[in-house]
Amino acid sequence: MKRFQWEKRILKPAVFALALAPLLGLLWKAYAGTFSANPIKDVTEETGIWTLRFLLITLAVTPLRSITRWSPAGTFRRMLGLFAFFYGFLHFTTYVYLDQFFAFDEILRDIAKRPFITVGFAAFVLMIPLALTSPNRVVRWIGGKRWKALHRTVYVVALGGVIHYLWLVKADTSRPLLYGTALVILLLFRLWTFLKSRRFSVKAAAGLNANA
Repeated sequence: MKRFQWEKRILKPAVFALALAPLLGLLWKAYAGTFSANPIKDVTEETGIWTLRFLLITLAVTPLRSITRWSPAGTFRRMLGLFAFFYGFLHFTTYVYLDQFFAFDEILRDIAKRPFITVGFAAFVLMIPLALTSPNRVVRWIGGKRWKALHRTVYVVALGGVIHYLWLVKADTSRPLLYGTALVILLLFRLWTFLKSRRFSVKAAAGLNANA
């Protein structure tokens, strides 16, 4: 128990600080003037990529905990998920404010006509209820079962992020395909654990019936 508390007190702030590193990197580039000739594009790409990375990192927490039997890993999942939303919000805000400067007619036209923006916007909208239902009191209010069902949509969000990235790039698709491969692996692990738990439940029920 003491070890768990130590890891929670030391590692959680360290993970929080590391999760802020991409933002600090962008702020440093703005201060040092080391952006490219198109800084808005740089910020949009960086925040978008880190949104997808944090989504995948969040989804990797449960497999990591299952494989390593390191229970404290679960304490980082919610925080990492909120960082995914945070960078997604920065990505969306950069597009709405810096790129389009609140020209909502143009934004709506973009969402309707450009498929990669349509998918990206839909993924961001799906992230909003996940972020709003993160506090413990909200979990208690809606119930654990409903909360888990709602938060399984994070896989849909991650898939939307991969498609958004894949359709955005015009030539080199290696990076979005790499992220897509990681997502497939995580989905297969989720499916395997689900089938394993179902099989265990069936065997347990069969044992109870045999002893009845």
